[in-house]
Amino acid sequence: MIRHFVQTLKNGLRVVCVEMPHLHSAELAIYLKVGGRNDPPGREGLSHFLEHILFRGTAEFPSSLAIESAFEIVGGAPNAATDAESTYYYSRVHPDSIKRGMEIFSSMLTKPLLNGIDIEKRIIAEEAREDLNEQGEEVNPDTIVSRLLWPHHPLGMPTIGTLESIAAIERSDLEDHLKNYYIPSNAVLVVSGPVKNRAVLAAASQCFGEWSDGYLPSVPLVTLRQFTPQIRCVQDSDSQMNLQLAFLGFARDDRRFMALRFLRRILAGGGSSRLHLRLREELGIIYSVDGAIGAYDETGCLAFDMSTAPDTLIHAVEATFEELFRITTEPVPEDELERIRNSYIFDLEFSLDSAYEMGGRYGWGELMGVVRSIEEDQCEARRTSAAEIQETARALFDPDKLRLVAVGPWKRGMKKALRGLVADYQRRF
Repeated sequence: MIRHFVQTLKNGLRVVCVEMPHLHSAELAIYLKVGGRNDPPGREGLSHFLEHILFRGTAEFPSSLAIESAFEIVGGAPNAATDAESTYYYSRVHPDSIKRGMEIFSSMLTKPLLNGIDIEKRIIAEEAREDLNEQGEEVNPDTIVSRLLWPHHPLGMPTIGTLESIAAIERSDLEDHLKNYYIPSNAVLVVSGPVKNRAVLAAASQCFGEWSDGYLPSVPLVTLRQFTPQIRCVQDSDSQMNLQLAFLGFARDDRRFMALRFLRRILAGGGSSRLHLRLREELGIIYSVDGAIGAYDETGCLAFDMSTAPDTLIHAVEATFEELFRITTEPVPEDELERIRNSYIFDLEFSLDSAYEMGGRYGWGELMGVVRSIEEDQCEARRTSAAEIQETARALFDPDKLRLVAVGPWKRGMKKALRGLVADYQRRF
């Protein structure tokens, strides 16, 4: 039986323990509510940069090799990730070595040396160049779409930063960011696996109890809205057109979020999804289509990604619009809805076998204030109706919320045809 516990240390650090006695390995992670949206102007990418730098040595572990080796001894392989609103550090560890894993992460977060800044600049700059073409223009559809969804706001900037902002980062920026956001009241420590809550809490108190708290800076909310379709056509020498259609969506606590999950699965959730069947199996003009949900404190999006030949771009967009319009006007048939519902409910059940997924559900969920049990999600999934899905689709796929980006080898007349399709979708809707 899986049980989850939450306690708060005196310094404000929330400690989450997910007891999963049927497993043989444990997952240790620490989540912080800081990401790209917290980066100061001109220092975009700072949160991501700091995440990298913390692996370059601490007072007790003076190099990246020392950190890696310390985790290997306890069966781990440390990793980290930064997104728009959070940064997290995580590793699998042996259940008997939870405290040692905490000691290493505590040293990284509270006693970093902040060494190797110039080396890290070169590494991250190389990563950033992957999103640029020969002329230095952005060709990553995710980045371009984000700018259209949230213009003049940090959410619209690449989490990795730009070549200019990466080059501008100095040691003092890292020190300030660490002081402002790497504080216990802005963090959640989570352990999931064959562990006991009492032991986890005792280890957390010893390893993180002396971590000093502070005061969080305010975060600017998204206020600017553009209520017209936005289209960007970017020239690139690739052999295919990389296409993304995104719609401005809902905050993570919106009541329609379950219906949104269903919409993603119905349209782009695998081999039986509508866009896959229409664009690949029927028309043969794509290899795959992916759907992704973005959800933040006050806003969100649903985006569809695909690649197609230049000659079939217009056909792919037209067919996609047809499927989006259909789901706003026709209820999802009961057999299709039941198939999607069962798939989602079973995926939730399968996640009970993963310490990583349970740690994320209860650790990240605690950080963002959206903790839900597997049973709660399953119950809501069973209640979600075709009418709710159709209502959500009508609100989401409004053409005024459309942000369309196509990157590739443009040919004469294609842009005009694309704008015509968007105008037709607008009139029809």
